Amino acid sequence: LTGVLDDCLCDIESIDDFNTFKIFPKIQKLQERDYFRYYKVNLKRPCPFWADDGHCSIKDCHVEPCPESKIPVGIKAGSSNKYSKAANNSKEFEDCEQANKLGAVNSTLSNQSKEAFIDWARYDDSQDHFCELDDERSPDAQYVDLLLNPERYTGYKGPSAWRVWNSIYEENCFKPRSVYRPLNPLAPSRGGLGSVCCFSWTGLCLEKRVFYKLISGLHASINLHLCANYLLEETWGKPRWGPNVKEFTRRFDPAETKGEGPRRLKNLYFLYLIELRALSKVAPYFERAVVDLYTGNGHEDAESKALLLDIFRDTKSFHMHFDEKSMFAGDKKGAKSLKEEFRLHFKNISRIMDCVGCDKCRLWGKLQTQGLGTALKILFSEKEIQSLPENSPSKGFQLTRQEIVALVNAFGR
Repeated sequence: LTGVLDDCLCDIESIDDFNTFKIFPKIQKLQERDYFRYYKVNLKRPCPFWADDGHCSIKDCHVEPCPESKIPVGIKAGSSNKYSKAANNSKEFEDCEQANKLGAVNSTLSNQSKEAFIDWARYDDSQDHFCELDDERSPDAQYVDLLLNPERYTGYKGPSAWRVWNSIYEENCFKPRSVYRPLNPLAPSRGGLGSVCCFSWTGLCLEKRVFYKLISGLHASINLHLCANYLLEETWGKPRWGPNVKEFTRRFDPAETKGEGPRRLKNLYFLYLIELRALSKVAPYFERAVVDLYTGNGHEDAESKALLLDIFRDTKSFHMHFDEKSMFAGDKKGAKSLKEEFRLHFKNISRIMDCVGCDKCRLWGKLQTQGLGTALKILFSEKEIQSLPENSPSKGFQLTRQEIVALVNAFGR
């Protein structure tokens, strides 16, 4: 890819240089720190839109949950002792058994990690959510170590997987007319009017173009990670994972996608810019002394915050940000109505993630959707962020720990 992106004054080469030499090495380090590696998720929420057609039975999709008796008190959602060190220290902490199946979502937490969850108290008084949030107090919600459960190809595909993306695009996404997207490769024919390559934004305002590009960019990101970390072969129980160039070509090559592939990749760059912009906008929230990335390890917490603030400085140094001020800038009534439509469409997409049949795919889908939803929440809360009190929590704008973890990991993706 080369050249300028639509709807912003930015070129591909500048983003590549900035990311490769400044952002990527630091965001990688940040994702490895305890505060950002554990994500609490409910993988058992039922699909709200259609009857569950069965979970993926492939072993790489599988989740091996920790027995309730072995989960430390400080981790249990809704526990009255959740934020009490004394109460937690009175109970013996045990390690969960390692998941014994290849590629399983490993919710194991070591003794070293137990303090990471004590006193993690983040509240969000804002009603401006762009995502359907999991109830952390649900008995079905569990912590997952993201480093032990990398996003990769699990073998989950076919009608169930395509149904999810079809629902996202066809029912919940503002989309350009006549765009060629081979959503369902199982369809008998790619011919006819459904596969023309013409691409017209006729009738779509900036906000709706942005929405479509964000969803397309998220789709491209997920597909890229599946291609980059693909199960190439499994001999004698020893899997070999690596890049699958043939699969990448099938999804992104112009000839294979009737010219659509490069546009999908450009939308990934656009998604990057949106989340980068959100990070630069939310910096004042974290620069306050009252905000602490608390895990119980004072030295590590200080290092994590210093690294995060260093990344914020880098994001501010990038001079070709997407300008969100041009969005929802018309007459107040129309702008408010459009923003609400935008928010509800995205919230619906976050609910569709509970229809993903593969638990590992559902984990990363929910996390990246929540990360993007958090970015949108930030971009539409600029006034509230600018008026934050220095030494006390604000009721005008708050981020939960879940939102912070999702934002950083989604951007890392």
